[in-house]
Amino acid sequence: MEINDDMNYLKRYVQNHPDNRMAWYLLGRQYIQEGKEAKANYCFLQSGSIYDAYERKQHPLANEPQQLIAEWNRKRRRRMLALRASASVLLLAALMLLIVPGAARDDAGSDEALQSVTDTNPVTAKPPDDGLKVVFVKPAGSDAAMLGKALGVLTQGGSQSDGKGLAVSLEQDGKWRKWTGKTRLLAQTAKQDGQGQADIGLLDAKACDCMPDKDAKARTLYRTWSERQEQKWTLSSAIAHYRERMKAWPAKLEDLVRPYPNNVLSGRSEAMSKLFAPLLKAMQSEAASAAGSDDGAGAGKQLAAADSTTKGAAAGAASSAAGESPLPEEPLSIVVDKDNHQLAVVSGDVIVRSYTVGLGGAKTPAGSFAISEKVRNPNGRDDSEFGSRGMTLSNSLYAIHGTNDPDSIGKDESHGCIRMNRKDLEELYDLVPLGTMVTIKSGVLPDAAAPVAKRFRLQPDQDETNSAVVYKWLD
Repeated sequence: MEINDDMNYLKRYVQNHPDNRMAWYLLGRQYIQEGKEAKANYCFLQSGSIYDAYERKQHPLANEPQQLIAEWNRKRRRRMLALRASASVLLLAALMLLIVPGAARDDAGSDEALQSVTDTNPVTAKPPDDGLKVVFVKPAGSDAAMLGKALGVLTQGGSQSDGKGLAVSLEQDGKWRKWTGKTRLLAQTAKQDGQGQADIGLLDAKACDCMPDKDAKARTLYRTWSERQEQKWTLSSAIAHYRERMKAWPAKLEDLVRPYPNNVLSGRSEAMSKLFAPLLKAMQSEAASAAGSDDGAGAGKQLAAADSTTKGAAAGAASSAAGESPLPEEPLSIVVDKDNHQLAVVSGDVIVRSYTVGLGGAKTPAGSFAISEKVRNPNGRDDSEFGSRGMTLSNSLYAIHGTNDPDSIGKDESHGCIRMNRKDLEELYDLVPLGTMVTIKSGVLPDAAAPVAKRFRLQPDQDETNSAVVYKWLD
């Protein structure tokens, strides 16, 4: 009991005092007593010079992370082979008992022994999920500490038992993390034959000061995963806003992809068709568990329920202590910075997309709005002063729209509206659903827009035009 009490105290202490190196060292010693070398190594790395002073040597992860991981993997393989051999012997013995007449009756424990073999046999065990689990790591003061955080996260049981695991760190800019910035893939895990064991590979040469594993496959996996995450962000936000607007859940994807003025989504995708049913079920379950709370306040929680990976990772205090920083739970929203003419689509502290826009200086009002209308080709044209898309802000004369004066982007030349380049506008139109919140402030976003390699696109299959109105936004 005393060891457990000390362990719990130290865990809480390092969470509240992450810079206390002595506490990290003591926690590492506790893990050593429990035989948890991976967690101990992470703690020792955090303790830095304290470990060197007390152990009178430098921790091997400080200079030779590749060799340390290779040795860890070799131990895992040897342990897995031993388990296989043991299971084979037990299975053979159980089969012999079934073949020999009267053997089962002579041994009262034979049924239990056979059941034990069946439960542990890798052939009959339920195969794990082969999907990719991505965990996001907090930026650290040094590359070595960053790698330590990645290893600490990946060596948590849940991160390596479900198949492939990937530790990622998004580019940090002030309080913001950039989804399309300089993303670092730090380390990866790969399962081993359904045994709950995994190899670890290092991917970032700067962090490990080594020749890292080739990361081409890891980057392809992450790219596919991140594109699916963007679809999930948009679809989750659309479901939440539909429920707020209609006071009911959508029954099918088509409820979100309807003609103007009920075009919550501007189209659909194959990924959304696959995601809708499980995503809706997860959000309904989360809403039911939070019954009695305000629907609007629960929207962020509903979005989180859609992603069991990040929710499960965030739940554990051990993952938090190891430096995990899950994706935020909030639906997508828009932030406009009047000082540097930037517009960003954000979820929590993550900038999903950012663009340079044209504004109207003092004519552009600060405050909070919502996208109350989305229209394609306002006034029947895609090359007018409003461009190919328009999104009205809270039923006012202010809107986010295109322009036939691209030189005004980045300047204060509008009469109050937010002007965008055509490609940026059309991506934004697809990315954010009807009902999205828009906040206009000053001094809140990074000065430069983050580039994006692949634009977010939905396939339109409904009429989003409105020929009944001549739009007179303040341009």
